Amino acid sequence: MTTVTTDMTDTSEISPATQREAKDRRRALTLLSPGLLWMILFMVLPMVMVIYVSFWTQTTFAVNDTLTTESWERFLSSSTYLGAIGTTLRIWAIVLVATLLVGYPVALFIGLFVKNQTVQTALLVACVIPFWTSFLIRVIAWRPMLGTEGAINTILLKLGIISEPLTFLLFSEFSVLVGMTQIYCVFMVGPITFMISRIDESIIEAARDLGASFGTIFRRIVLPLSMPGVIVGAIFVSVMVLGEFATAASLSGRKVNLLGNIIVSQVGSLKWAFAAVAGVVLTVIITAAIALALRVVDLRKEM
Repeated sequence: MTTVTTDMTDTSEISPATQREAKDRRRALTLLSPGLLWMILFMVLPMVMVIYVSFWTQTTFAVNDTLTTESWERFLSSSTYLGAIGTTLRIWAIVLVATLLVGYPVALFIGLFVKNQTVQTALLVACVIPFWTSFLIRVIAWRPMLGTEGAINTILLKLGIISEPLTFLLFSEFSVLVGMTQIYCVFMVGPITFMISRIDESIIEAARDLGASFGTIFRRIVLPLSMPGVIVGAIFVSVMVLGEFATAASLSGRKVNLLGNIIVSQVGSLKWAFAAVAGVVLTVIITAAIALALRVVDLRKEM
């Protein structure tokens, strides 16, 4: 008598759900691989190389790959370079607040009060018209505006508001702040406008029906719902302002020394190790600024 046994515990068969899950993972990995490869080759590896170079031995006219902390010690013990960090952070904070104060009302008007999509698009395009010209031209254009014989001083003199030209308008930290605010304000307007335009009008109408004033509606509804746009705009402005060097060099007459200017000057002097130190410090500051902004609002949940 032959007994036939059937193995009911065969695990070689995979359920359709498991197969679909595995297929989705492979598809996701395939889609992510080009971006991951690009990030590794052109961001991670260069950053690792910059960190490595920052420990090279720097002499007056040459640099070699003997590892040392001399460049770091020189940077962190110099009042000039530590002062540049302070100046960079101060200008970043002021420009960030200025772009928010200037850009938010514009974004509020476009996103909340302009109902026509065509008009909204036209106004946003008008905000980016300055970007149709060269960045350097936009920076240098402030010189005839802010100079002692420039347009602003001329108008103020003719109106009798001042008796002599204002000298602080150009080649000063003030001129750098004005130039950066004008250049980067649009990066605050765009994201905030996008978030405000997404607010359901029925929510605002319901608040009005309940007797809420515009101030209450703004404080309780519009501002909280627009915060993701504020954070995205703050990240854009922070990355660009912290890495700035051209605006400070052109409008301050080299009186304002930012970390970006130090990197440019050190690279121009072929002091690669010291430039790498400044670059690493700047990267840490930018990363900290972005991390701080992302702690305020969870963009993955809000966007």
